[in-house]
This record gives sequence, structure tokens and C-alpha cells, in this order.
Amino acid sequence: MEQQLNYSTASLDDIVFEYRNKSYGAFFLRKIYNKHVTIATFIAIAIFILFISAPLIAKLIGGDDETNKVVKIEKVVELAEPPSLENKPPPPPPDLPPPPPPVVSTVKFTPPVIKKDEEVREEEEIPDQKELEDVVISTKTVEGNTNQEVLTEVEAPSEVGEVVEEQIFTFVEQNPTFPGGIEAMYKYLGKNIRYPAVASRNGLEGNVILQFVVNKEGAISDIQVVKSLGGGTDEEAVRVIKSMPNWSPGKQNGRPVNVRYTLPVRFKLQ
Repeated sequence: MEQQLNYSTASLDDIVFEYRNKSYGAFFLRKIYNKHVTIATFIAIAIFILFISAPLIAKLIGGDDETNKVVKIEKVVELAEPPSLENKPPPPPPDLPPPPPPVVSTVKFTPPVIKKDEEVREEEEIPDQKELEDVVISTKTVEGNTNQEVLTEVEAPSEVGEVVEEQIFTFVEQNPTFPGGIEAMYKYLGKNIRYPAVASRNGLEGNVILQFVVNKEGAISDIQVVKSLGGGTDEEAVRVIKSMPNWSPGKQNGRPVNVRYTLPVRFKLQ
């Protein structure tokens, strides 16, 4: 018969395994659990303390390393003494005023005026013409240095001529026209153009476009070839335009102006 368990002195494990097989491993493990927990706690505390104190231990073992010492160097800068306010130099003297202009010698010379005898006063003697040659004429006589140059003011001309730029217009209110109109101009071209031999042999046909200026008098100038055809047609077109009579000039705001005119000259074999 099993012995009755005393609950007042029994442990928790004895109570739990009262009617169980205590020879099984579970009962043994529970018996030694507290011992293992205590040992593990002390080991963890020892490892923690060792980890914290490792740098101090290494320093005690290795001693002081001279290379790891940081030397603080203080640099002393000596400043110069501030300038003394007592020895401040006096301010420079003010600039001298410019010298007065030279006095120019003048001779009093006034034109004679006819007066009554009682109105005539004693006057200075009238100088000769030789005395007036190298002096300045004035209303009173002043002695001065006549060797210095005398600057005289020259009045600017009151009227300045207007400079008008000869502008060449491209578009105007009234274009320049050939005498008799456009039809007369084409008749003139057809009558005076001579087909160049080179262009005729090579069968060249087309337009030579020219530009020229019709001035205010209607004369033609500044002829330029804008589009060339070749074979001597350019030179022939320029020759015929140069031989034209004066045109009626173009007008802008009712007055004749210079106009740049563009004219195509057609060459066609018959």
C-alpha cells in the first residue's frame, strides 16, 4: 500500500505526479528545471558583464597606446596694437582756387557823336590807327598782358541745312510707267531686242528678270540681273533697258520718289 502524501510539505511536482509514473522522464525534468534556470541566469549575467567590461579589460591588458593619444595644440596669434588716435595726421589742406584769367589790354575807342558845345565834356585823346592794330577795342582803356592768347567765342550758325536721305522705295502709291504705258514698253522691247547667237543655236528660251531703279527724274540706274538665262540673254536684256527713254517717275504722297522696279524680259524663238 502506497504511503499517503503530506500536502503541507509536498511540492507542486509531487502533487501533480501523485498517482502517475514518476519513473518517466517528465518528472525528472521538472525536478531539475529550477536548477537549470538558475544556472542559465548566472551564465547570462556573466556574459553581459564580460561584454560591457571588455574595452576596460583590453585597455588594462594592452596599456596606454601612445599613437591613440590626441594632442591639442593651441596656436597663439599676436595682434598688432591698434593705431593711436592721438597721433592721427591732420587733414590735407583744401585745394587752392584757380588763378584768375589774364587781363587783356584794351584801348577805349568809341565812335564820335555830334553834340552841342555845352554838352561836350573833356574826353581822352582819341588813339591813332597804329595803336589800335594790336589791341582789343573796348569802351575803356585797361592795361594787361597782351602777350597771352585771347580766346574769342565763335557763334554757331543759326540755320543748319536739312540733309535728306535719298530713299529707294519698293512699294509706292503710284508706280513709275514707261512712256505710253505697258503695251508701248513691250513693243519697245520686241523691236529692240536682238536674239543672241549662242542662245539661238542652243535653243534657249525663257525669262530674264531684271531689277532697276527709276529715280525722281525718270532715269534708269542700278540695273541688276535677279534671274539669269545665260547664252548672252542677260547682257542683251541689260543693254535694251539701258537704252530706254526716261520713264514717268513713281510718286509717294504726291511727290516723285526713287522706286526699285522689277521687269521680266522674255526671250522666245520664232
